Amino acid sequence: MLSRESRMRRGEEFQAAIKRGKRAGRPTLVVHLVISGDETPRVGFVVSKAVGGAVIRNKVKRRLRHLMRERLERLPRGSLLVVRANPPAASARSEQLAAELDLALDRILRRRESSMDGQR
Repeated sequence: MLSRESRMRRGEEFQAAIKRGKRAGRPTLVVHLVISGDETPRVGFVVSKAVGGAVIRNKVKRRLRHLMRERLERLPRGSLLVVRANPPAASARSEQLAAELDLALDRILRRRESSMDGQR
């Protein structure tokens, strides 16, 4: 489980990450990242009804929360990260979700670093 200070709960935070942040997509999930401030990185999850019924959605969300807890230290301070599950996440194994989450995070963090290099 993610700690309380690492969870995103306010709608404004979700909107900021999705509207102003960088985006990286995979078949089972999409991640949105924006850096604002210098506090502990926070993560939020979006699992819509398109993924499945309530039991399936909660199972996908629990898996993603568990996977993200292990990867939280990779995020820079002040990060707001939204992980949005796509319908194929319902039938994906945990290993596949982990691999796709790693690929999406690698891509979005590389993009952030390259955009920071261009500003220097």
